Amino acid sequence: MSVCPAVIPDVKLFEPKVFGDERGFFFESYNKKVLAAAGVTCEFVQDNHSRSARNVLRGLHYQVQQPQGKLVRVVAGEILDIAVDLRRSSPSFGQHVAYLLSAANRRMIWIPPGFAHGFLVKSEYAECVYKTTDYYAPEHERTLLWNDPALAIEWDLRGEPILSPKDWAGRLLSDCDVYP
Repeated sequence: MSVCPAVIPDVKLFEPKVFGDERGFFFESYNKKVLAAAGVTCEFVQDNHSRSARNVLRGLHYQVQQPQGKLVRVVAGEILDIAVDLRRSSPSFGQHVAYLLSAANRRMIWIPPGFAHGFLVKSEYAECVYKTTDYYAPEHERTLLWNDPALAIEWDLRGEPILSPKDWAGRLLSDCDVYP
């Protein structure tokens, strides 16, 4: 597994070595030693799996207490995955990274605690699997507005996105709760 440089150094993009032949393929989707060598030394406590249709936009979500680090990958379809730095003391506060993750490219992204996370489904549907470093705590969940002009995220939309009421009601970066 190799680590690709990211615009925000705390975010890591992993590309696994894939071994394939006429029978199919094999790759390691998680290796604690490889992640540790890249600086990801946390314990994962929960796995999540979501399926969403084309143009579904989920996020940008985060928890103000019990912040979650996430290791995200796609097992079917393709998404545009976004991570926004909400650590006020960080030199990259308010900046974001965007990566295409797909079942075909098998990339994984590490999003450390202190970031908001979201994605847009680019294919007919997509299934995402992600590990988290803390448990889901709905009382601490917050939503950063996906289309906040201050974030300048290029979502590459094809039509109107499909969002939950919670995501439509997200807050602007200037008004949201952030990390120290």
